Amino acid sequence: SIPLPRTPAPDFSAKAVLHDEFTQVSLSDYTGAGKWLVLFFYPFDFTFVCPTEIRSFSEHAGAFAEMGVGVAGVSTDSHHTHLSWTRTSRENGGVGALDIPLLSDVGKKISYDYGVLITNEADDMFGAALRAVFIIDPRGDVRSVLVNDDGAGRSVKEVVRTVQALQYSDNHDGEGCPANWKPGEKTIKTDADGAKEFFKEWA
Repeated sequence: SIPLPRTPAPDFSAKAVLHDEFTQVSLSDYTGAGKWLVLFFYPFDFTFVCPTEIRSFSEHAGAFAEMGVGVAGVSTDSHHTHLSWTRTSRENGGVGALDIPLLSDVGKKISYDYGVLITNEADDMFGAALRAVFIIDPRGDVRSVLVNDDGAGRSVKEVVRTVQALQYSDNHDGEGCPANWKPGEKTIKTDADGAKEFFKEWA
């Protein structure tokens, strides 16, 4: 089953590709350093929607890093396939050089533990992972989950905004971030009387 917010993120350690080299990436690499982690799953290398998402996550790596957030992608492809894909130009269906690691879940354990592995043998995506995003805090707890079917690519800007809102609420006890909130905008006091201040303007 999918780990929900307020529950521990399943531990993992896997071979990965980063900056044209093989490496090992673990959940503890991030939590042990006091970092948040955006862990995203995607179906396959050398496909169609996937490279657009992965390029977008990589292009936002700097913005995530400024917030103390690491980003890692996972699919059930091998690390050799990941390396080949990153060495393939975008014009030829590759992702090119990336600033984020791509983890190999060829044994499918990570996808299974996170509840996003397609296990129906009659499904043409059998053995692949769904498009999922897990935002994990430095304590190792899941704070947000997003899962899409294959045809819908994700908005990385919304993932950034969600992390910003979670971090703000963590650092401001008694406040919550309303719909579409962005840093610098008004928040809501999370008590019946205090919330009226926001609702008077919002109404």
